[in-house]
Amino acid sequence: MPMETVYIVQAYVAGRGKALKPEPQVGCKTAEEARRKAERLGPLRLGVVAFSITADTELGDYDENPTILFRSGQLPPPFED
Repeated sequence: MPMETVYIVQAYVAGRGKALKPEPQVGCKTAEEARRKAERLGPLRLGVVAFSITADTELGDYDENPTILFRSGQLPPPFED
């Protein structure tokens, strides 16, 4: 299967101590949809990021360098500033 672009929103809440706990990822159909969802979640979570990544979803082969579409709050690597 050819490579395709996948759009994902990842939100983070407080974990133990100072750790961030990831919520389940949300897949989106477009970059704009991912950015809008992340913007809405931003004020409600410790951190949120929307990104796109190139993947062969059939093989589970994902590019290691996501393209950041939106980020807000506290984020772990590779999403932090």
